[in-house]
Amino acid sequence: MSKAKIIGVSMVKFAKPGANEPYEVMGAKAIQGALNDAGIGYHEVEQAFASYVYGDSTCGQRVAYSVGMTGIPVFNLNNYCASGSSALMLARQAVEAGIVECALAFGFEEMRPGALASAFGDRTSPVGWIYDRRLELAPDLPDDAPRAIKAFGSAGYHYIQHYRANPDIFARVAVKTRNHAMRNPYALFTKPMTVDEVMDAPQLYPHLTRLMACPPTCGAAAAIVCSDTFAKRHGINHAVEIAAQAMTTDTPASKEDLMALVGSDMTRRAAQQVYEAAGIGPDDIDVIELHDCFTPNEVISYEGLGLCDEGGGEKFIHDGDNSYGGQFVINPSGGLMSKGHPLGATGLAQCAELVWHLRGQAGERQVEGARVALQHNIGLGGACVVTMYRAA
Repeated sequence: MSKAKIIGVSMVKFAKPGANEPYEVMGAKAIQGALNDAGIGYHEVEQAFASYVYGDSTCGQRVAYSVGMTGIPVFNLNNYCASGSSALMLARQAVEAGIVECALAFGFEEMRPGALASAFGDRTSPVGWIYDRRLELAPDLPDDAPRAIKAFGSAGYHYIQHYRANPDIFARVAVKTRNHAMRNPYALFTKPMTVDEVMDAPQLYPHLTRLMACPPTCGAAAAIVCSDTFAKRHGINHAVEIAAQAMTTDTPASKEDLMALVGSDMTRRAAQQVYEAAGIGPDDIDVIELHDCFTPNEVISYEGLGLCDEGGGEKFIHDGDNSYGGQFVINPSGGLMSKGHPLGATGLAQCAELVWHLRGQAGERQVEGARVALQHNIGLGGACVVTMYRAA
């Protein structure tokens, strides 16, 4: 079974809520951009997988119909913040299983201003167990913040206390990420910041300020996935291989501590599966896009992905091993923190960024000589998708 190839990617520049185009317009632009990048027509796509969180059923069809009404299957999925990578995984599986030769994964989101909130307050929350367990593990921490802030803020607080790290590491990650975003024309926030500015911003939670949290964002992204035979038949020579991919969900270990509650255990298991399947370890990776919805989660994910030793995040950051000139370049796009985080589009925007680097098309932020890339996308409730890409 040959590995699936990515032959086309695209995204629209993300926007603040209220400054965006309608979801069907953003989504159609992303799809058409990916088709143009691949050099194929929409009629050659055999199945499509649409990812979004805030929207009615069959929004995926509404977006796809704006590009063409070809009668193909369109599957709508919602895996919270990991929705985009979930769509990519289903497209890859369809291709590698021989069901289709060419599939489309696309994601989009129209978000509202403010903290994330459930659209259905009249039924059991799928993430309620996380917040109940958080309260059991840390009853003395504040409980009056929005849910995502409580979850990731508690995890960051636990990290600092457990490893006796300097709380400014979360600010240093925010500064690093913003410096990367300054080179990215797709990034929403490109104004440089200092550690002091980040630390002095309004506090959302202990050790967590507003400038350590990603903004609500609107946008869309897409990827064309195909078989090796399809790529060769169309004379495509810029394909990027999906070397390995894994999705994990929660186990009882997810309840063991505050970091596991926000996905550190899922991350660890998914990364191990990918390294084993690809036969490629962390030391071989050149560029990484990981899920930095809050900067504490970036630090926690360093260890979950095996990029540094347990408790080694502070040294890793101070040594500059998370940026240009260090061991890895992490979130060259600016990440969710600065590029933006439209939930359903995030995983596919990460994919686009890494494909551009592996093709040598990332402009001023290009990681020179990049051959292997890693993507990490997580959604509470839960799903974690880790994907490894390899240049052709």
